[in-house]
Amino acid sequence: MTGIIILAAGSSSRLGSPKQNLVYKGKTLLQRAVETAEASICDPVIVVLGANADLIRPTLDGYQITIAQNGDWQQGMASSIQAGVKALQNIDPGIQSVILMLCDQPFVDTSLLNLLIMAQGKDGIVVSGYNDAIGPPVLFDKVYLDDLLALTGAEGAKKVIQHYPHAIVEITFPQGSIDIDTIADYEKLNSNLII
Repeated sequence: MTGIIILAAGSSSRLGSPKQNLVYKGKTLLQRAVETAEASICDPVIVVLGANADLIRPTLDGYQITIAQNGDWQQGMASSIQAGVKALQNIDPGIQSVILMLCDQPFVDTSLLNLLIMAQGKDGIVVSGYNDAIGPPVLFDKVYLDDLLALTGAEGAKKVIQHYPHAIVEITFPQGSIDIDTIADYEKLNSNLII
């Protein structure tokens, strides 16, 4: 089985308010991410919260998810990845693979998540490709869980990806470059300037 971890613990410092709660097409960005994950073949769905958890948690009532609270979110992305992986291993010690997903990429859809799983080879890493770069969502085979748990500080999963270039399969996802970091990004999204 493939689990999915939605990383949503950041403070949205560049935005000035929790990006997780920004509304797009009637749902918050985090609700959209959760519903996309729930509709995929991934199970379980873990959401990692940290900053502003008291404002975000109420928006997740009713979803079939596990919330992992990252009390060390200020230390950087690595702590959120660790919190998510540990929660996943607690639920399913035999998990076969995991997808790391962000909540601020509004065009990630269920078919992309399922495609990541279908593209996985033996001991594989499946990345999304956009703007001549690679990034999330990313699938990791279980053999890389210890590498993810060994990350520190601001290190993200890209460090693990770069360490195993031979294992990478890339899925083209042009809209992956669209994420919401500033008010200008959000206004552009809602004005339909992004298609």
